[in-house]
Amino acid sequence: MKKCLVALAFGTLGLGMSEFGMMGILTFVASGLHVSIPQAGHLVSAYALGVCVGAPLTVAVAHTRPLKQILLALAGLMVAGNLCAAFAPNYGVLLAMRFVSGLPHGAYFGVGSIVAARVAGPGRSAQAVAVMIAGMTVANLFGVPLGTLVSHLLSWRALFCIAGVWGAVTAFFLWRWVPWMEPVADSRGLKGQFAFLRNRAPWLIILATMFGNGGIFCMYSYVSPLMIRVAGFSPEAMTLVILLAGLGMFVGNLVSGGLSDRYTPERVARFAQGIAVVALALILFLAANRWAALTLTVVCTTMLFAVSSPQQVLILENAPGGQMLGAALIQVAFNLGNALGAYCGGLPIEYGLGYEYSALPGVGFALLGFVMLTLFVRRYGRRRPQTV
Repeated sequence: MKKCLVALAFGTLGLGMSEFGMMGILTFVASGLHVSIPQAGHLVSAYALGVCVGAPLTVAVAHTRPLKQILLALAGLMVAGNLCAAFAPNYGVLLAMRFVSGLPHGAYFGVGSIVAARVAGPGRSAQAVAVMIAGMTVANLFGVPLGTLVSHLLSWRALFCIAGVWGAVTAFFLWRWVPWMEPVADSRGLKGQFAFLRNRAPWLIILATMFGNGGIFCMYSYVSPLMIRVAGFSPEAMTLVILLAGLGMFVGNLVSGGLSDRYTPERVARFAQGIAVVALALILFLAANRWAALTLTVVCTTMLFAVSSPQQVLILENAPGGQMLGAALIQVAFNLGNALGAYCGGLPIEYGLGYEYSALPGVGFALLGFVMLTLFVRRYGRRRPQTV
């Protein structure tokens, strides 16, 4: 495995800890800051909104810069946002720092996807992007459970400290292992980065990402109270629950990357999205059964990342002249879905329904994602992939 891909994966690992760590410590944060669980869920949305602002902003400001330079700047912002979150004195400051922590996320994935695809070469781009994204799944497999455990034993602030320190580690290895690469700016300037959005294909990919991930996040944003208060797991068992959910993400990402290079990314993504729809629907009826709830949660997280690398590759293939923006917009869509999911998943809870009903709006969103991917497959699925 090329060291460059490992360095990129270090960055997605840190971003994964920062983003997904909130799900495991949601109840600890709510208790520590004396806010309700739905209010604590807004901290998930704040990070996601930071992603949505940071991705296009970075493209506008830095699209003519060398790719390595952009990655190093984003790693520095990762360090600052998480360390400030760790020492936030109240809910308002933490909310703001979660927004700041999200700023580098989308742009990092956008630039990193281009670097990974260039290093891998034609015909191996999906697997290379999957290796980069694997850092985020490793975060869910080891980093987030560790943060959940440390939060239970010490303080929820420890997770953000760990993520901040890891950002510094990432910056070091990016500096050592990522080669210098030319900027990807289009000859038409900044305006040329947006030209691909005149076509229907990238919009179908973006909407499929937003709705598909939003559907799963309706449920997963509240996985901690769902598992504890409905399924009957103890708070101490949440470390194992998050570990198994992370294992699903890890397996889903790597398997789908290989399958996408062998078959087509769009068909792999559609199949995974269809499974997610079914799993979310079953959670509504089986959440009170401990093992069914756990199994279905793992299925959902597996499918969450089974669609990730295929979607990232699809946008690179369908964003000529604007690959940096396109790859960043996938993360914007992903996190818009996360924000929408965290908000909509909390609505049934606020109206007095059980935590299992957080999956109800998720079914609708996930189904919309499946429809978008189906339309893409029927209209564009037989296209020969473009060289990245």
